[in-house]
Amino acid sequence: MSTKSQTINIEGSWDYSDEIIYSETVEPGINEKVVRQISLSNKEPEWMLELRLKALALYEKREMPKWWPNLDKLDLDKIYYFAKPEGAGNNKTWEEVPENIKATFDKLGIPEAEKKALAWVGAQYDSETVYHSLKQELTDQWVIFDDMSQALQNPERAELIKKYFAKSIPLNDHKFSALHYAVWSWGTFLYIPKGVKISEPLQSYFRMNVKAGGQFEHTMIIVEDEAEAHYIEWCSAPKYDESSLHAGWVEIFVGKNAKMRYSSVENWSLDTFNLNTKRAIVQESGVIEWVWGNMGSNTTMLYPCSVLVWDNSKADHLGLAFANQWQNQDTWAKVIHIWKNSSSNIVSKSISKAGWISTYRGLVDIKPGAIGSVSKIECDALLLDNKSVSDTIPDIRVGNADSIVAHEASAWKINEEDLFYLMSRGISEEEAQAMIVNGFLSPIMKELPLEYASEMNVLISMEMEGSIG
Repeated sequence: MSTKSQTINIEGSWDYSDEIIYSETVEPGINEKVVRQISLSNKEPEWMLELRLKALALYEKREMPKWWPNLDKLDLDKIYYFAKPEGAGNNKTWEEVPENIKATFDKLGIPEAEKKALAWVGAQYDSETVYHSLKQELTDQWVIFDDMSQALQNPERAELIKKYFAKSIPLNDHKFSALHYAVWSWGTFLYIPKGVKISEPLQSYFRMNVKAGGQFEHTMIIVEDEAEAHYIEWCSAPKYDESSLHAGWVEIFVGKNAKMRYSSVENWSLDTFNLNTKRAIVQESGVIEWVWGNMGSNTTMLYPCSVLVWDNSKADHLGLAFANQWQNQDTWAKVIHIWKNSSSNIVSKSISKAGWISTYRGLVDIKPGAIGSVSKIECDALLLDNKSVSDTIPDIRVGNADSIVAHEASAWKINEEDLFYLMSRGISEEEAQAMIVNGFLSPIMKELPLEYASEMNVLISMEMEGSIG
């Protein structure tokens, strides 16, 4: 790893450019030297380095998945797996963040969020966290909000992380799982003690800026018995002419009678491959809620997974995927029912435009012991032209005769009569189409906090440009 400062020019997707100074970088590609350098830079305990090297060995042995979308344009040997901006660190005040990085996050709304006194905000830039803030009242209740790498440097927190790390998503889950565990850096560590209920949304922002870069944040959320929280992630990247890779992992553990809502808005650039894995383990009468919107990336493979391991546990999945030109959105949900009277509800919304592809790829697996379980799946696809594609590929497995699964799917175009009705009242065709799309998406928008729903509407409007004619 080089510790000599170097300058990398960043051409953003907005009408500006950043000149970012990186104090630590690694050579492109992955090998044992790179893995050891990442671990050393993050000052990790020995057990984490051993886990990384084990994951690297698995990565080198595993083949690329056969059933996934085409990844031929993703050259893993050209990816930069670690880049540390100069001045990065776990800054506690916004003033401590370097000016060039702060300028980027100003555009994403970090200071504005602070002004509104939200519960906390965290920000990661490339491979390193640059900012964390937590209200004192939450600290007094023993809530932990830290970045993962920083938490590993605290012996007590390191032991808690070791107990849960890679327990929901194993190293050998697939090739990119092994890759993630070999090179992960920073991310969010969130611990909600027993009985603590947090009413305000909690936020993190992830920005990927290096050309041909990779971001591999690891988020771990532990919600103890009878606790509640809502955590939101916002992700973005500028557009380049070379492929980049985002392979962040999310591990969530929901205790007895606890409730966790995880929301995300992912707005990646057209040259980003977004290969995320997210999984929750839910105990007795616990609830996990997934609410998310994904757009912008070249290829997305994202299937939030809920494992209902005890009686009366519940999972709700609500998501949107928008496939515009040159985009393949391969997404949706997995739910595994292991014990009695568990329930799941999956609602997927997809929009396809300019001849490109949205795919629902869902798994509902009700095990023999999950007697009395119920699952409902609803897949709605909106096609904005005659060339676009929407595929529904459900995988439903029911291991007992006392459970119920309902599945419905629909694909439709905007009705000409609806357009005519709105236009006859003085609304332009473009505005009328936008109104219909917003109605289609309303089940998702109403579940997001106002500022996120507003931003999502802006992003959807940008994706809708050029849909008429």
